[in-house]
Amino acid sequence: MYTFSSKLKTFSLILMAVGLLGIGYGFYSAPKDIQEVEALLAADAHGNHGEATPAVAGKAHEAHGEASTPSGKFHEVKAEVEHKEHLEHVLHQLSNKPWAAVYVACIFFMLLSLGTLAFYAIQQVAQAGWSPVLFRVMQGITAYLPVGSVIFFIILVLCGLHFNHLFIWLDPEVVAHDKMIQTKSGYLNFPFWIIRAGIFLLGWNAYRYFSRKNCLAQDDADDNTFYKKNFKLSAGFLVFFIVTESIMSWDWIMSIDPHWFSTLFGWYVFASFFVSGITTICMITLYLKSKGYLEQVNTSHIHDLAKFMFGISVFWTYLWFSQFMLIWYANIPEEVTYFVTRIQDFNLPFFGAVAMNFLFPVLILINTDFKRITWVLVMAGTVILLGHYVDFFNMIMPGTVGDQWFIGIPEIASVLFFLGLFIYVVFTALTKAPLLPKRNPFIEESKHFHY
Repeated sequence: MYTFSSKLKTFSLILMAVGLLGIGYGFYSAPKDIQEVEALLAADAHGNHGEATPAVAGKAHEAHGEASTPSGKFHEVKAEVEHKEHLEHVLHQLSNKPWAAVYVACIFFMLLSLGTLAFYAIQQVAQAGWSPVLFRVMQGITAYLPVGSVIFFIILVLCGLHFNHLFIWLDPEVVAHDKMIQTKSGYLNFPFWIIRAGIFLLGWNAYRYFSRKNCLAQDDADDNTFYKKNFKLSAGFLVFFIVTESIMSWDWIMSIDPHWFSTLFGWYVFASFFVSGITTICMITLYLKSKGYLEQVNTSHIHDLAKFMFGISVFWTYLWFSQFMLIWYANIPEEVTYFVTRIQDFNLPFFGAVAMNFLFPVLILINTDFKRITWVLVMAGTVILLGHYVDFFNMIMPGTVGDQWFIGIPEIASVLFFLGLFIYVVFTALTKAPLLPKRNPFIEESKHFHY
């Protein structure tokens, strides 16, 4: 049985405490009214010696300058109205910043555990002979899914109660003046949206609960009844998952930019959190082996996990390029705006994600020998996980905070809090059952897996 070390437990609690303090500071320091925004922009412009370095400061001064020119009463009033509207827009963006930081970290860790659950279900349906020795690690990671789901659902409810402006289609005033969103209101409305979310989260967690229950029951069974139940359950879950995952990506990420759409988006999001889940399996397995656990896991198992890390990284890149190239080539204004915004205002994280999620893992993991070296895999895994956090950052932040982004205290604190919570929940779950399934029909094949 695994024992959760006091040092790791203390480390996770410290991460959560520091994270909560940083998140609280982010909400406390966010501007509360237009006057604070105007003061911030004025201070920013003064700090740059009057130069319009930040995009918003430049726009605000430009609007203010237009309002001050003697070009007639009508133009003055119009410029003043535009200036006020711009300040309100910036207020929404800056108010969104701590919410968006929490949202990105929350959905990233929740979907990471969902990606692990999907990988586990695939192993069950494929009747894979190499992976049963890793099932308890996968189940430990998926133990975070119920916790992450509850927090995420609360955030969605708060969005619907207008605690933030992450989803502009939830604002009746915006919808009233936007014909395109109005045409989508039959689908994008709060009651239907939150009901879908509840169904998805309950469905995923139900499979996670019953599949683990059957797996544990199989250890004490006299036949393979529970294994067969898990096989059928996993097959049904994968059908449910592939449909709900696509809809989830539209509901929780793509609808942040409600004018934009992509038929590849569901697959793209899937590839991102799927490779993150596999990478986490590898990282936790290596940690447990370093502590003397998982004696039956050998370098061939690690090699297979590394191959999946490599292969899904290439798959993610294929989807990234396909989505980007087709939209860029077609050059349709409604579609290309999505990438123009990210290239202009998020240039570093946008292209940095490609380097972290494609160039680095491919150059490192293409080597067969490197797939069996612990420190190489830890380094590659760390970059992959950070890279896919940045990927989610790129998907969510432009539509919520615009050009007001930067990696500050709320962003770092949110990652620390959810990382600490993830570590605490996962490693606590690993103490609840033996790390090696006893009566899985393929356990002996898995123990002696070599190539």
